[in-house]
Amino acid sequence: MKKNNTFDPFTNLVLDDEEKEIEAALERGDFEESTDFESTKKMLEDAARRHRQLSLTKPITLRINQLDLIKIKSKAKRNSIPYQTLLSIAIHDLADSKKELTLK
Repeated sequence: MKKNNTFDPFTNLVLDDEEKEIEAALERGDFEESTDFESTKKMLEDAARRHRQLSLTKPITLRINQLDLIKIKSKAKRNSIPYQTLLSIAIHDLADSKKELTLK
């Protein structure tokens, strides 16, 4: 005999204030169906695809001084991470302005 294990994701659901407002507006009928649903759907799909592409990684070729590479590999080893990961973290921090660039 099979057990009916139906999962209801709405059981004990707690809505925040904004979600409560949206739910009330839906119940009042304040929202209208888009007149151009297909183009809106395509626009949102394209936006989601472009956003997803931003999080992908891209391989690059980089020339680096041999001594600098040895130092980076040494720091990475001390931190038990691959040196490529260390370089990626440094580049990410620089891109997000978490680290300041100083040129000598």
